Amino acid sequence: MTVSTSSLSIEWYRPELAGEEWEFHHHPAKQPFYLKHGVDWERIVAGFARGRLASYPRGGEIEGIPVLLSHHTYDEYAHYLAKAKRGYRLNYSKMETALQREGKLVLPAPVILHSDGEALLFSGYRRLCLAWNYGMVPYVWLVTLS
Repeated sequence: MTVSTSSLSIEWYRPELAGEEWEFHHHPAKQPFYLKHGVDWERIVAGFARGRLASYPRGGEIEGIPVLLSHHTYDEYAHYLAKAKRGYRLNYSKMETALQREGKLVLPAPVILHSDGEALLFSGYRRLCLAWNYGMVPYVWLVTLS
């Protein structure tokens, strides 16, 4: 048997929380998680610095914790990104082209919030998909909310 490998890579770094407040206040699908776990913006800000980079192989769990809205299956990718409106896909397409041309990208890690045995993909879905679609295990900024 012969295995094909790739020289493409993504280097992940701690993201900035600034600019992500929209995800908290306006994303309708995420509101039930915030309500269930008593998460407000101040709690996210307070816990963000204590986050850590964690590997996130394609799947519905990270470190045994279920991740809501991870949309990790190919069918979900096809629905939420591949067939999404052009504006949403454009950022993904730019990253994909850059990865193919340069062979390496440096990106902010997607953010996952964890509270009481459950997690939520807070931001960075397109970045996750890029890594997953190229057979890479991405890293995320995993924030445990106390």
